[in-house]
Amino acid sequence: MSHYIVQPAAGVSGTVRVPGDKSISHRALMLGGIADGVTEVRGFLESEDCLATMKAMRALGVSIDQTGAAGAREVRIQGVGLHGLKGAGHALDMGNSGTAMRLMTGLLAGQQFDSELIGDASLMKRPMERAAVPLRKMGARIRTLEGKPPVQIAGGASLSGIRYDLPVASAQVKSAVLLAGLYARGATTVIEPAVTRDHTERMLLGFGCAVEAVKGVVTVEPPARLNACSLDVPGDFSSSAFFLVAGAISTGSGFAGSSFVIRGVGINPTRTGLLDILALMGADLRLINHRSAGAEPVADIEVHPAKLRGITVPGHLVPLAIDEFPALFVAAACAEGETLVTGAEELRVKESDRIAVMERGLKALGVDCEATPDGMRIRGKPAGAAFSGGRIDSDGDHRIAMSFTVASLRAAAAIQIDDVANVATSFPGFVATARGAGLNVAEHT
Repeated sequence: MSHYIVQPAAGVSGTVRVPGDKSISHRALMLGGIADGVTEVRGFLESEDCLATMKAMRALGVSIDQTGAAGAREVRIQGVGLHGLKGAGHALDMGNSGTAMRLMTGLLAGQQFDSELIGDASLMKRPMERAAVPLRKMGARIRTLEGKPPVQIAGGASLSGIRYDLPVASAQVKSAVLLAGLYARGATTVIEPAVTRDHTERMLLGFGCAVEAVKGVVTVEPPARLNACSLDVPGDFSSSAFFLVAGAISTGSGFAGSSFVIRGVGINPTRTGLLDILALMGADLRLINHRSAGAEPVADIEVHPAKLRGITVPGHLVPLAIDEFPALFVAAACAEGETLVTGAEELRVKESDRIAVMERGLKALGVDCEATPDGMRIRGKPAGAAFSGGRIDSDGDHRIAMSFTVASLRAAAAIQIDDVANVATSFPGFVATARGAGLNVAEHT
């Protein structure tokens, strides 16, 4: 089993560029595959998660070519049209990606052929009924095994548009319903209890689909066709989160007053709750060089070391930062006073139970914290080493492994992080990028 050994380091400096956005890369493959014509995607994320989606779309009859050098990869998708997908004849393996499995469930719900979705050991334990329930209300015939994969989807279902109130804010469930809505009779509306990432809505508009989104009420009209387009994938904000925290907690000699820049990051406002939370904690963050990548806003993010303070995280920011909480917990451990997170029960059904796994890891490194059913309470150490050395089990969760790597910047001794192979599912080349920024990390197998 591979693991990281991370030695203490003073801080990060210079510039880094994170890989392309995972959420956008998944969606580009799916919508490009059912569009008419050739969709060109620049900056595609070649992570294991996205490559699993690519393999699945190819198995469904979509021709996909990759060109260009690693890190600047372009993907050409020859769409087969809205009704052109064909049955794979075997189970589609979505690897470690809950996003891919839930979105593919929506996409396949209205097809004329049977489908089955499986994944790795971690994904096969994750709940799938939250997506299956509204799809069944539309008329889809979906079976799960006690609420978990495999997900079996019977072909030939006649779907009808529905108006669905999401019980829990979830971009994945919202997107599954909207994708099924492409094949439904009548409009499909999803009502969110809190705004979640809107990449699906933005991309559907780019492919020529009629979508209306107003104050958390999203409606899609079934199109006659989708039109191929060109897409630029910005840097993944969730991947930048580790370096945002790294820049904020750098304290070594020579780092006071210095800046650290993360280039070309997607700053879609439905994704950037972490920026607002860190700002409330006193972080010195600046967005510079604003530009756009198609429908997505992009900027460089400049980070200066700062003295952080504990806060009660505002509830409306929680769904806008849900994937970034492992990194935020590391920042909270370095802040003065107490940080309280509530309303984040979604963390318990991610790649791991991120509340429980982060609590164990933080306590193993000497952090004063306690988990709650829907969040965490953390009492930070604003001066000196916030973490002791020690050994962490990441439970195979890529975001937890990367978060504890960043903790080394305020650690008294080396940290060993076990079970890190899944980092490649979202951030290929993480170790090289982290080392280039100044972190002292080595991977061992």
